[in-house]
Amino acid sequence: MVSTIIGIFIAYLILIFYFNLKHPEIRWNWKKINTSNLNFPKYFFWGTASAAHQVEGNCNNNNWYKWENSIDENGTPRIKNNQKSGNACNHWNLYKEDIELIKKLGVSHYRISIEWSKIQPNKNEFDTEAIHHYSEVINNLIANNITPVITLHHFTNPIWFDKMGGFEKEENIHFFVNFCKKIFSLYSKKVKLWCTINEPGVYAFMGYFMGMFPPGTKNIKLAITVLTNLLIAHTRVYYALKKLPNGKHNKIGIVKNIMQFDPYRRWHFLDWIVCKITNKVYNKMTLSYLEKGRANIYIPFIINHKYEDKQAAGATDFFGLNYYSHIHLKFQLKNKEFLVNKYLKNDIMTDMPYAMYPEGFYRAIKLVSKLNKPILITENGVADKKDNIRSLFISRYIYAMNKAINEGVNVIGYFYWTLMDNFEWVEGYNMKFGLYKVNFSTQKRELREGSKTFIKIINETKK
Repeated sequence: MVSTIIGIFIAYLILIFYFNLKHPEIRWNWKKINTSNLNFPKYFFWGTASAAHQVEGNCNNNNWYKWENSIDENGTPRIKNNQKSGNACNHWNLYKEDIELIKKLGVSHYRISIEWSKIQPNKNEFDTEAIHHYSEVINNLIANNITPVITLHHFTNPIWFDKMGGFEKEENIHFFVNFCKKIFSLYSKKVKLWCTINEPGVYAFMGYFMGMFPPGTKNIKLAITVLTNLLIAHTRVYYALKKLPNGKHNKIGIVKNIMQFDPYRRWHFLDWIVCKITNKVYNKMTLSYLEKGRANIYIPFIINHKYEDKQAAGATDFFGLNYYSHIHLKFQLKNKEFLVNKYLKNDIMTDMPYAMYPEGFYRAIKLVSKLNKPILITENGVADKKDNIRSLFISRYIYAMNKAINEGVNVIGYFYWTLMDNFEWVEGYNMKFGLYKVNFSTQKRELREGSKTFIKIINETKK
């Protein structure tokens, strides 16, 4: 009996040792690192980014507009403090002034999204004024030597599309494909970099599992279905656009947020198990689809999902990586929940709240490099209202990215999220990610002190 217990204990120790060896949580000694020691290739470019619903204002014909103006089953507003996107940053009207702000940063690229509900307010209607507006934005960017990068879907759907079931139904995908073909045919002569879908995993799990995004559903099977349909939509859009004029010469990719899930107790087997499952669902399913054309998920007694499309393997010209932080998970049996997010005592916390973890940025870049595609950092930034850690965040995260580049990873560019404070989805206007601070009463923009570190790095790497 004693020998059996000892044997089980030794086996447990070997298993935990194996997990720790195979999945280390990297930590660097920042006191010994010179973050200003940077070396970027000549082709590397710098940019900043925004998304239509978060900055343009008056996006009143999409699913997020309905969500902001609704309440949950307890009568609680969907957005913190009952905030609404409303006029946002009025970027729709102030884009020329904002382009001047972009120029002052010294960046060469600006990533924007096209608001589907403005272009196609009804199923069979395209708005010529909206089409002209985005054409003018593109022209003004180019006239100011700023390269526009277009995202075709950034969380929002037209209300008519949502009423049909949106991406819950595979048969609806062709509506999105047709919209993308329309936009590409209009702007592809001038725009050479295209992102099909922004963060399909966030869209699917926040909307259909966590219930924090529209439509507020909490159903893991439906979340997996929606994620699969978004991946299918990406593949179909990719091949549809490649067949159009300019398709072969333009670069088309997908944008994926990587969020590592690390065990809070590295000695605890169940912490490892919940992390393994969560990483598989949130990260590996999408990466497997892009690499091998397989989107398979098996969780005992819960879900056994299989989808395969050989055409999907490699159906992207670059990988758009969004990275912010990682999460520690702790197994628990409480209130019908099996896990809880935890933070370490020495973590430097951002406002979101999650920890500042530049080593995770390095880990994410190395992970997605296995796809053997150029990597474009499409989002990376910090919510820091007091502007206490923005400079530190920028210097450490850019150092982490540069370390991966110097080790041979093909990272072609970096977009800081975001140009200016905006409507941060369920967080409303509480989170301040902007390089520029925005007074939403006067629409005055002001460069943050911490943002000057970003400008300094750009200027130094141009020398």
